[in-house]
Amino acid sequence: MELIWITAVKVLEGHRLHLTFNNGTCKEFDFAQVLAKGQPIFEPLNNLSVFRNIALDGWTVTWQDGTIDIAPEYLYEHGVTV
Repeated sequence: MELIWITAVKVLEGHRLHLTFNNGTCKEFDFAQVLAKGQPIFEPLNNLSVFRNIALDGWTVTWQDGTIDIAPEYLYEHGVTV
């Protein structure tokens, strides 16, 4: 797989994200599937106001000043092309 990173993100309704990747592909990813796994690191993102406070770090999406992130490859592989 080629080196992939996120160049733009838009928060959609609920816990969904619209992601644009460096290769021009756009995907939607429903973060609810990650939250359903109950991993403690992602627990704060259950709060929609925290989830909506998203940022790009030049590579992937982050929350809470970079203390929470997720691999762009995971988002690419599990997202739905739009």
